[in-house]
Amino acid sequence: MTPLWLRSFTTARNSTSAMCSGPRPWAWKNSAMTLSCSSLKPMGSSGKDAISNLESIRNHPDVSLCSIMALIYAHKRCETIDQEAIQELESSLKEIRKTASTTALYYAGLFLWLIGHYDKAREYIDRNLKLSNNSREGLVLRGWVDLTSDKSHIVKKSTKFLEQGIQDAKDVLGLMGKATYLMMQQNYSGALEVVNQITVTSGSFLPALILKMQLFLARQDWEQTVEMGHRILEKDDGNIDACQILAMHELAREGNMTTAANHVRNLIKALETREPRNPSLHLKKILVVSRLCGRNQVVLQLVCSFIERTFMATSSYAHVATELGYLFILQDQVKEASLWYSEAMKLDANSVAALTGVTWCQILEGHLEEAQQQLEFLKEVQQSLGKSEVLVFLQALLASRKHKEGQKATALLKEAAELHFSSMQGLPLGCEYFEKLDPLFLVCIAKEYLFFCPKQPRSPGQIVSQLLKQVTVILNPVVKAAPALIDPLYVMAQVKYLSGELENAQSTLQRCLELDPTYVDAHLLMSHIYLAQGNFAMCSHCLELGVSHNFQVRDHPMYHFIKAKALNKSGDHPEAIKTLKMIIKLPTRKMEEGKKFRGPSVRPSERVSILLELVDALRMNGELHEATKVMQDAINEFSGTPEEIRITIANVDLALSKGNVDMALSMLRNITPKQPWYTEAKEKMANIYLQTRKDTRLYISCYRELCEHLPGPHTSLLLGDAFMNIQEPEKALEVYDEAYRKNPHDASLVSRIGQAYVKTHQYAKAINYYEAAQKISGQDFLCCSLAELLLKLKKFNKAEKVLKQALEHDSVKDIPSMMNDVKYLLLLAKVYKSHKKEDVMETLNKAMDLQSRILKRVPLEQPEMIPSQKQLAASICVQFGEHYLAEKQFAKAVRSYKDALVYSPIDNKVVLELAKLYMLQGHLDLCEQHCAVILQTEKNHESASVMMAELMFRKQKYEDAINLYQQVLEKAPDNFLVLNKLIDLLWRSGRLEDAPAFFELAKRVSSRVPLEPGFNYCRGIYCWHIGQPNDALKFLNKARKDSTWGQSATYYMVQICLNPDNEVVGGEVFENLVAESKRDAEQHGVRTAEKLLRESYPHSAAGQTQLRLLQSLCLLATRDRASMEAALRTFAQMVQAEDSVSALLAVAQAYVLLNQVPKARMQLKRLAKAPWALAKAEDLEKGWLLLADIYCQGGKFDLASELLRSCVQYNKSCCKAYEYMGFIMEKEQSYKDAATNYELAWKYSHHANPAIGFKLAFNYLKDKRFVEAIEVCHNVLREHPNYPKIREEILEKARGSLRP
Repeated sequence: MTPLWLRSFTTARNSTSAMCSGPRPWAWKNSAMTLSCSSLKPMGSSGKDAISNLESIRNHPDVSLCSIMALIYAHKRCETIDQEAIQELESSLKEIRKTASTTALYYAGLFLWLIGHYDKAREYIDRNLKLSNNSREGLVLRGWVDLTSDKSHIVKKSTKFLEQGIQDAKDVLGLMGKATYLMMQQNYSGALEVVNQITVTSGSFLPALILKMQLFLARQDWEQTVEMGHRILEKDDGNIDACQILAMHELAREGNMTTAANHVRNLIKALETREPRNPSLHLKKILVVSRLCGRNQVVLQLVCSFIERTFMATSSYAHVATELGYLFILQDQVKEASLWYSEAMKLDANSVAALTGVTWCQILEGHLEEAQQQLEFLKEVQQSLGKSEVLVFLQALLASRKHKEGQKATALLKEAAELHFSSMQGLPLGCEYFEKLDPLFLVCIAKEYLFFCPKQPRSPGQIVSQLLKQVTVILNPVVKAAPALIDPLYVMAQVKYLSGELENAQSTLQRCLELDPTYVDAHLLMSHIYLAQGNFAMCSHCLELGVSHNFQVRDHPMYHFIKAKALNKSGDHPEAIKTLKMIIKLPTRKMEEGKKFRGPSVRPSERVSILLELVDALRMNGELHEATKVMQDAINEFSGTPEEIRITIANVDLALSKGNVDMALSMLRNITPKQPWYTEAKEKMANIYLQTRKDTRLYISCYRELCEHLPGPHTSLLLGDAFMNIQEPEKALEVYDEAYRKNPHDASLVSRIGQAYVKTHQYAKAINYYEAAQKISGQDFLCCSLAELLLKLKKFNKAEKVLKQALEHDSVKDIPSMMNDVKYLLLLAKVYKSHKKEDVMETLNKAMDLQSRILKRVPLEQPEMIPSQKQLAASICVQFGEHYLAEKQFAKAVRSYKDALVYSPIDNKVVLELAKLYMLQGHLDLCEQHCAVILQTEKNHESASVMMAELMFRKQKYEDAINLYQQVLEKAPDNFLVLNKLIDLLWRSGRLEDAPAFFELAKRVSSRVPLEPGFNYCRGIYCWHIGQPNDALKFLNKARKDSTWGQSATYYMVQICLNPDNEVVGGEVFENLVAESKRDAEQHGVRTAEKLLRESYPHSAAGQTQLRLLQSLCLLATRDRASMEAALRTFAQMVQAEDSVSALLAVAQAYVLLNQVPKARMQLKRLAKAPWALAKAEDLEKGWLLLADIYCQGGKFDLASELLRSCVQYNKSCCKAYEYMGFIMEKEQSYKDAATNYELAWKYSHHANPAIGFKLAFNYLKDKRFVEAIEVCHNVLREHPNYPKIREEILEKARGSLRP
């Protein structure tokens, strides 16, 4: 196989002979050229054949010069060099050179160029151009010679010669040169245009197609790259470049290792078939595969076997052995690597790469003294040869493992990474880029960095470690260019986990497991994340899932450690202790030791984690003596190691659990600024002063000392945050400002200063600061912070202006910028919701279009971001649904929520919203299906259980409904939101007597429960339902000032004050026997209600509307005509603005009180058509009762009965409905049925309404049930001794009827 430019020449000359001026015997001259080129390959056994063939064409004048040069070159590469032959050939060369023709000079220049003698080649070609009067072929070749120079100023000159060569006729080689030049200048579009010119005239010209494939790849257009690769293979099924690109694509982008292995086999077959004697090319073409194969054993075996065969064929090639050593060392196969590096040293004792490899092996095997000596020598060599990233990396390894110098090691790691990336500058995406990217080497650097990073995930508000940020910078190019490589993805997931980005870490790990479901470490880290999130069930599930994919997971010590940690966190301390004691017996791998344990073993840091977890489990289990013993063992074992301070800090927790605060502080004071974990020690000390000693002065002094000993932005931020924690934002601002002046581009500082201004309510300053900081630093996130603050302050026009300015730019194509634009558009839509509702949909549509474009590109460019971006798309669909729902466009809202589920099929929040929507529409079966889906995945989902209970209630399955609420309350008896719903359900199902048991259950949780506003609210509602208005007011008053319960408590208090007996407002069917005596009490109630409303300050729009309604109801309750007409006008305006059930009922009540019954009836008929929903059930019930009252007055008992049955259907405790039904039966002289209904009314009024008792006793009397009549009379008179008529008209008559 020859290089691309050589193939260009030989292939082009075959296919374009007609384009060349003058008669050219191309057929045999190409044969001659091929023979000359064969001398470029290693000679071996074919050396004699090559020399023989070259001798046969030596005497032809056009190629004689070239042939002699090739013969000299061939002789010098033979194993046995014939010096006499070389002298004779050199003499002939001098003679022939004097009389050489232009053609001979051309071929001589071509040969010299191919063997890398560029200056000599340029000399021969210049002579050719001078004699041939600038022949086209000569100009093109001259352009190519300059183009392949390693000096940039010479490369720039090549375009002049190439342009002249293609000026008159479109010479294919000239066009190929021009395209190559444009590609080198990163003008890929221009290069593609030139290549397209070639393919139009010569569609089967393979070099042009190969270059086109490489250009597509340079533009990062993988789809067209792969398509072009397949097209090339259709024309040439063994094309090496196409096989290489397809293998590279599968390894780097797709991750399908079966397909990748097939492509690698095809590549190896093509190399062995097409270029059997070209080991240099074999190595060059397989290198990129070795860099991208990761740890996949199938591909790795293919690559290793192929390179070994290459080495066996040319055992003198030391760099082949060196490459094999490098390949093995990156796979952690140190023994094999050492053998190959030693073999390379035997072949070439001066090989720096081989010596470096030997040193690397020595470090990994723990031979640190020998490695240090070798490194000293290599550092001397490095001064003359230039710095090597591998050598700097080895210095970092030694600093870490021998000298324990963390700061020096991380500085060297940073230098190694910078050197590594500097060699890639300006390279287009392609084979060379991936080869130099060397992902596994970068993973090695990243893993060494992680050794010095925090071992636990960052807590909210804590600053991300600078080392973690550096690892992210190192891995980002790898993950972006090769998203199918598992190792970089996994380490990136570790970094995100430790940075506190748990969801992003989960997304990255999910990608790892999609690529390889058997990857043990990914399963373990995923379970670690669930553990950090407190989701112990998913943690255990993840561990078992890992076992189901790969039984070896159970052999991993970390499997048992995580399991033990989950058990400990969930409260099963004995089982956790048992598991930890089992794994604590495993041997520990020392860093400086190279030996590998056959069985499972743990690293020192892992052993420390296990010991500390055991201490914690023992402490939590009350075994303080045993915990102290284990802690002492840990201190003794790790004394003098980097882990010692970590154990000391953990020992502080043990001392605190014993109540020994002084000892804890003493241990922390012994940690000096030069020791690791000093910052953590000071933070812990500060927390002890704040939490235990309640001493803010000493708390702040800890952070001041930290700033003095370790000055820098990180410690300044900690001091500022400490001031914020103790509610001193002014002092925090001073610290933040000082830090900001030193580091004006620190995003976290900018954010904290803004938050501090907001916390001190200096909103104007916060706005000015954000605006100024944005102008200075130009950081995009400030735009969002500023817009959010303006939105919070209801400065909608300013917020809109800020966001529109952020969106005023040319169309962006990179994913981060597109993501920022989506963020701005969503925030703008939020502004428009409160400001310009008509523009909300247009803005959301723009955001969705942009998000769709992101989703199309993310799978190819950043696959680990797929889950988070799909989640964002789902959230946009949800916003569509919310908008349509507010506009009451239910069909469109349903479609939007369904679209959201396409992006996020298992998002229970979306499923719940869809279920709510179906319930609102009355599609109860669909609602039930969606609730069931939620409860299948999350059995104790509170909202789904509540909704399912509501469904069961509407289907009159009361027991099922109550059971669902009970299940929730058994787990959380103090969940007052659910308790409130249960009380409502018990009331509506006629089982309110079961409620007190749940109050008692809640009281057992804590002695403070009776003081909770939610508890008192529920008690108040219960008392209201059982006819105890005074007690209800007492309990509700305790919840009135609460932010959660206050508004609702005030609403019910006002309703009770205005209608304490819960009569039908405007109803005239029932004769009020004590009307006059109640008049003064009613007026007092109105005054109390008005006072309550004056003290009410609702913040939401709905709250303001409710306040307005209640104020007008107070006017209505005065029974003053002018006030009632004013109230009616308000109610009518509210109905016009929003077709509200509450306002509609109030209009009807006002009309009835103003004696405009026909108008009231018309409004109530509208209300009767409204679908039933729990949120408006009380108002619907009141409307039905009032309409039934009007029908009863008109003698329309059938219509009234239908409405009353609806009341009872939805509220079995509706005593008024039973009372009206009793009245109807009584009018129809069906006293038995009347008594039955009055019985129910008396029962569900909880014997609190004497009027119902009177009617029940009267109907018992009529039905000749005298004993029952007497009993009811006694009950009424016991509570109301002066109740009129009942004694004379019922009690005495019943007694008289019983006398014989």
